[in-house]
Amino acid sequence: MNPFEKIFNYQLISRLDESSAIALTSQERSWLQAMLAHEASADAFAPATLDKLRELLRAAASADFRGIVAEKAKSRERQVYHPLLRPLRRLIMRGAGIRITYRIKHGGVKDGQAGLPLKLEYSMVKREWYLLWYHMRSRALYATKLQHIVAAEETALPPERAAQLKTCAAAMLEERRESAVIEVVRLYNAELSRILYAFSCFDKSVDYDEATHVYRVRVHYLADESEFLLSKIRFLGLRVRVLEGDHLRRRMRESAARALERYGIGDV
Repeated sequence: MNPFEKIFNYQLISRLDESSAIALTSQERSWLQAMLAHEASADAFAPATLDKLRELLRAAASADFRGIVAEKAKSRERQVYHPLLRPLRRLIMRGAGIRITYRIKHGGVKDGQAGLPLKLEYSMVKREWYLLWYHMRSRALYATKLQHIVAAEETALPPERAAQLKTCAAAMLEERRESAVIEVVRLYNAELSRILYAFSCFDKSVDYDEATHVYRVRVHYLADESEFLLSKIRFLGLRVRVLEGDHLRRRMRESAARALERYGIGDV
């Protein structure tokens, strides 16, 4: 095991996170400078922010990927960035209301629906952005694809009303929220960075037992994300095991039983 693994991947990062600081390497600065040269950066940042970033990175060496990286043919992907991301993010930060018009799954359009935008989420499975918002009329949480939103405009919402709606929405989200504890098998502690990266899209915390030299990752997820989390656990294979989380443990056992049956080994 790399003796600096624990320091760089847990203690240092957690300390930086507590102080709201971030460490950038020269390679990361070069990468960011190259990304700002992409045409999509004009939509991703406000003009003042884009100018400030370019000014801060003026002295950084530029990374030229031409001739180094070759991209092979692949299936068509949707654009990761969406033009509605920036305006919706600002509405969420201000705690403003929203009047949204969007296309529904089986055709037709829902026009002028009043609500409160809560969160922007990116689905790693479907590779699409979603707006999580509270529908005032139906008093329910909706997750709407950004590509299905036809129009979205800001509406005035008293601060006390916005706080009330956020409290109600938070209670609904808590009902859907689940957690699991995933233990890193000690033999694979040296691969902690790779393991944590697999869970990077989930809210998580890491505990380290100095007596046993064992890392345990507590992952928080929504109920409908359980299958995606299971895919990450299966990908890591022997490196991890699920300690807590009855649903995940049962699904992993079912998967193992089916795999053994396929090869004629019998029940487990």
